[in-house]
Amino acid sequence: MKRKALACVLAAVMSVSLLAGCGSDSGNGDTISSAAGESSAAAGEVTDVSLKVWCPQNQVDTGIMEQQQTAFAAEHPEWNITWTTEIVGEDNAKTEVLKDVDAAADVFLFSSDQLIELVDAGAIAQLGGTAEAMVKDTMSEAVSATAMVDDATYAIPFTHNTFFMFYDKTIMSEDDVTSLEKIMAKETADNVYNYYFESSGGWKLGAYYYGAGLTVFGPQGNDLSAGCDWNNETGVAVTNYLIDLINNPKCAYDGEIAVSELIEDHRLGVWFDGSWNYNTYKDILGDDLGIGVIPTFNPDGNDYQLLGFYGSKCIGVNAHSQNMAAAVAFATYLGNEENQLLRFEKSAQIPTNINASASEAVTSDPLAAVIVKEANEASVMQPVHSVFSTRYWTYAGAIPTEIRSGEINKDNVQQKLDDFVKAMTE
Repeated sequence: MKRKALACVLAAVMSVSLLAGCGSDSGNGDTISSAAGESSAAAGEVTDVSLKVWCPQNQVDTGIMEQQQTAFAAEHPEWNITWTTEIVGEDNAKTEVLKDVDAAADVFLFSSDQLIELVDAGAIAQLGGTAEAMVKDTMSEAVSATAMVDDATYAIPFTHNTFFMFYDKTIMSEDDVTSLEKIMAKETADNVYNYYFESSGGWKLGAYYYGAGLTVFGPQGNDLSAGCDWNNETGVAVTNYLIDLINNPKCAYDGEIAVSELIEDHRLGVWFDGSWNYNTYKDILGDDLGIGVIPTFNPDGNDYQLLGFYGSKCIGVNAHSQNMAAAVAFATYLGNEENQLLRFEKSAQIPTNINASASEAVTSDPLAAVIVKEANEASVMQPVHSVFSTRYWTYAGAIPTEIRSGEINKDNVQQKLDDFVKAMTE
């Protein structure tokens, strides 16, 4: 999901002047078709095109985005492209787009859980032609589903969006990290934290409740009549477990100290994150970095496998783009097999393209193996219903904050969960 806050927005503007010709059309939210080299202009005509792209910091720092923009421009001499690249994290793309759709990027990277609200707002173009075929024909049905609403395709998934476990091998063994109970029980130095708790606004928090068999709006997250059962006996046990965990002196809490700061000095045993930060951690810890599927936990005398939300990270096109043909063509280019492999090579993002996923480079990679195992054994499809999206992140995201402040405690857990369920369902 899933991250990671919006970085300060900076523009890296690059102009590329080339020869030969194509035109553009306006974005009106209708189905947009794109294929390499498609053009509505007469042969030999050169059209000036401005494309604003929003992407996360790692796509700029690694040089991936600039490399892709340069290559795309070289393949499309019909467009004289002026690029504007601004740093907006996938987790904040929807928020920034909906502030002013007309001023938002032509092409943006975003997390799939934001799709419903972008569609409802008329802010993202429905895709057809080559772009739609890419999603339906080169990706699994489960992955394709993360980019679709009511059987219509609105985005191009380019990597799996889930989190898994990282650990410091100098602190924890492979056996230690199989359960949270073992992780927290491991004897470590006084200045070492065994575990790092991060809610990610409810994205990682959900792993505890869903892992224990609880749901919001049913197993698929789309049945409003099913309500929310987080306030039952199991939900109370899970919340009490989190109260103990978050307040444990051997548990570091997000926002109070950074993971990178801790691991540089070998002061953190276990933390959860995604593939997008793998290279950062690898650069710091080297061979001391361990990875694996997120562990089990036992809140009520039963062992449960934590279940992280599964989604994808996608490429979307602004429905109000003034250069729609070029925008859709570039989005399609970013999502192709070649560029998915490029992102895997340079930023460890596991491809959603079936052929790219089956390549020797991916199948022989331990990180890719962990992500596939995580998706199969320790994940639940992230609900994308609009009611879920508009309520869950606000109300679930507040739970760990209130636990940390003491506002939620073992004396009022039932009432607080009743309030949460009421806010989610009424």
